[in-house]
Amino acid sequence: MTTADEHADVTEGHAGGEVTTPWATHAGGAVALSAATTPRVTSAQVWRALAKASFAVVGYVTPRGEPRSSGVVYASAGKRLYTVVAADSWKARHIAASGQVAVTVPVRRGGLLSLLLPIPPATISFHAVAIVHPAGPTASGAVPARLTSLLPAERRDSSCVIEIVPEGWFVTYGIGVSLMKMRDTSAALARLPVDTSSGQDRGHPLSG
Repeated sequence: MTTADEHADVTEGHAGGEVTTPWATHAGGAVALSAATTPRVTSAQVWRALAKASFAVVGYVTPRGEPRSSGVVYASAGKRLYTVVAADSWKARHIAASGQVAVTVPVRRGGLLSLLLPIPPATISFHAVAIVHPAGPTASGAVPARLTSLLPAERRDSSCVIEIVPEGWFVTYGIGVSLMKMRDTSAALARLPVDTSSGQDRGHPLSG
């Protein structure tokens, strides 16, 4: 499985200059992701998987550069993810300071079979811009209707919404392949651009 912090661009020597090769790290080691290889999964498939999932691990850094990560429950609208945190939490403060996060979303595979066998989840990893919205405007109705369940009534005055906007590239493991293919690293790994080109899927920016 990959995580958002576990893929990078590695510069290699080449007769015509330097060539940048994307890599991803998984349980078996680092594997090159060839840009020339046709992705086995599409951006649309990834967005659908993100819409169905509801849990993510969000990585960020403190103002002192110290790494942190937190598990969050989220909901999606358009091509943005939203999560709710306490307005006075360190998570809200640190993410607001940097405005950048790394996200990994585990995607359950195997259905009922996963209850009997140790089938690992697939993963979707990406970097994102993160916008921390003040508690006041968010609680007053700026949250998209489908996300109101993330705001318990008793916490609306003390909670804020973090709007996560994926950018750059998705790195996926086990998305769009069979369970058997998940054992084949070259088949299970994919790197594809985050596609936000569709006008109707640009999300629901929060006001305030």
